[in-house]
Amino acid sequence: MPSVRHSVMETPTEIASPDAFARAQSIHRQSLVLDAHADVVLDPSTSLMLGPDGLSLVAPEKLAAGGVGAVVMCIAVDWAPRRPKYDSIGRSMADEKLAAVRAMLYEHPQTLVLATTAAEITDARAAGRTAIVLGFQNARSLQRNIDALDEFYEAGCRVFALIHMGHNDYCDSSRPIFDKSTASYEPTEEHGGLTPLGRAAIQRINELGGIVDVSQMSKAATLQTIELSLTPVIASHSNIRAMSDVARNLSDQEIDRIAEVDGVIHIGAFGPSLVDASSPEARAGIAAVRSKFGLAAECSYPYELYWELADNEQKHAFQMEIMGVIGAGSVADMVRHIDYVVERVGVDHVGIGNDFNHGGGRIGGLLDASKSFNITAALVERGYEADDLAKIWGENFLRVFRTVETSSR
Repeated sequence: MPSVRHSVMETPTEIASPDAFARAQSIHRQSLVLDAHADVVLDPSTSLMLGPDGLSLVAPEKLAAGGVGAVVMCIAVDWAPRRPKYDSIGRSMADEKLAAVRAMLYEHPQTLVLATTAAEITDARAAGRTAIVLGFQNARSLQRNIDALDEFYEAGCRVFALIHMGHNDYCDSSRPIFDKSTASYEPTEEHGGLTPLGRAAIQRINELGGIVDVSQMSKAATLQTIELSLTPVIASHSNIRAMSDVARNLSDQEIDRIAEVDGVIHIGAFGPSLVDASSPEARAGIAAVRSKFGLAAECSYPYELYWELADNEQKHAFQMEIMGVIGAGSVADMVRHIDYVVERVGVDHVGIGNDFNHGGGRIGGLLDASKSFNITAALVERGYEADDLAKIWGENFLRVFRTVETSSR
């Protein structure tokens, strides 16, 4: 089966020998390289998340250069106060992002194709094209109308996450929002997990044949969703709490339950949730940087609370200084998180979801999708075999997708 076109790949520092490098290249070309989460950026001029070239980290040429056979492009909307006018704005943003993906597909028909089934993903790879799978994140764009899920499904969305940062009408988030209007944080939990509206949404996603995504949910909401869903769930871009003690990462209990229902945890290239910032030295360093920028020394989520700052230049400067304290993260850190899942629940329950364009990438060895081979190289050096890599990169996601498709018929 031919793979997506490749450019010359950079040799990462993790590769120790030419033989291992050649073997990793062969495995990468033979595997379906699937990234389970990337964001759509509407206005590059306002984003702090793109590459030095000002382009998306999953621009078509970067996907091709990295041998990426499929990527889930997420139709995500930001937090906003829970009022009808803001929900309407959220829906408009989601519609704009759908239109942006359609425009990208129209402009690159030779290299990109929309995939709405597992078979269409594998067909795209056989044809040497990258499959774009649409995801959905933050149910506030539904405007409290569960039937709107049908509209997103009809538009092509197949991966559905109810939440992002900040609680909404459907469930609690793992990351309570800082509300600039009140200069305060939301409570850690508001609903105790899912609301009745959230439960109805999970049931409708099951009925439609969508994949339920628990990334960014609170622990209670995650466990309730796993219990409620009739099909396996995924975490499209979540790392491991035992390795990096931040709120968005998964606890051992959540990892175990996802595996028990035959789901998949996709490890991401999001530096703040890869590194360990729990030492007294790291905490002191974070507090010092926060104080320098006029922020309270105490914080609930080290690193990403630049949301408290209004100016993009300040946000960027804050990021760089915090990164200097706790590190940027690396492909090697990703491998350690993958190892943890494999050792705890097995290789059938781990994948890759880099969170490009919304904080993911820009770590050592993985600036963007063009460097995806470096993950393969590091895993080969770690001792993973070709069959393991095939599962981690795409087969585990496809297994869930096929199960969901079959269950909805």
